[in-house]
Amino acid sequence: MSPKSLSGSRNIRAFTLGLPLGWLILLAFLPCLIVLAISLVEARIGTPPYEPLFTKGSGLLPRINATADNYIRLVTDPLYLDAFLSSIRIAAISSLLTLLLAYPMAYAIARAKKTTRALLLMLVILPFWTSFLIRVYAWTGLLNSNGLINNALVKLGLIAEPLPLLHTDFAVHLGIVYSYLPFMVLPIYAVLEQLDWTLIEAAEDLGASPLKAFWRITLPLSLPGIVAGLLLVFIPAVGEFIIPDLLGGPDTLMVGHLLWTEFFNNHDWPMASALAIALLVLVLTPAMIVYHLRRRGEAAS
Repeated sequence: MSPKSLSGSRNIRAFTLGLPLGWLILLAFLPCLIVLAISLVEARIGTPPYEPLFTKGSGLLPRINATADNYIRLVTDPLYLDAFLSSIRIAAISSLLTLLLAYPMAYAIARAKKTTRALLLMLVILPFWTSFLIRVYAWTGLLNSNGLINNALVKLGLIAEPLPLLHTDFAVHLGIVYSYLPFMVLPIYAVLEQLDWTLIEAAEDLGASPLKAFWRITLPLSLPGIVAGLLLVFIPAVGEFIIPDLLGGPDTLMVGHLLWTEFFNNHDWPMASALAIALLVLVLTPAMIVYHLRRRGEAAS
């Protein structure tokens, strides 16, 4: 390869890598820095509703008005601690329920005939064709005291009076499982679809029962898809706002709703920014742990 063509290929590679990197810096990294800067100052009445981080000092260097009071409140105020613990609990339970529902679906799609796989995958992705807000809001009509579910149960004689389904933690779990189910099905299916099914046949030929073959072979080999699906569900669920706002009750406390309250009701942008940074750290921590463990596993192998 000539030096001119080699230089051209390097320029194309640099442009290909630099464009998404610049996009991430502009639309992800810099906004996070702005939010971090706001979280380190105090709130005030005015526009903007927070003190500037840098002001004019006595010399050439600017004066830094940083404070850690907002983060101290996060770890000392029971309201914020309860919100984080409640968000983690709801997101974790919902993720496990989604896994229990999604794994059989992904397994069935992977073992289905090739002619029907595309149809089954389309049915999984089909809810994405409708607005997320409309899909969540539709559950209010289904779970209401005079909604479709309660009316059907009353007419069938299974219950005497409507059940309190709406504005409960049950409704929040149901909404999260329904909304994020495809995010669990697709990564598990992607792993199972590439699985060598002759390993299962060999295990059964050697005397293993179907359940034991699944437990010893299929499940361990599908762990990468399970971990990816759990992260794809847990990370957005822990900061969910629309689902607990529409389906949850007054006792349903989650970080997303608390963050919205601090921004728009209390106009405490520094505290809301501290909540956003803490939430970012919370969702990035399991992803970084999984990435580190995967790198260690690859290095060991």
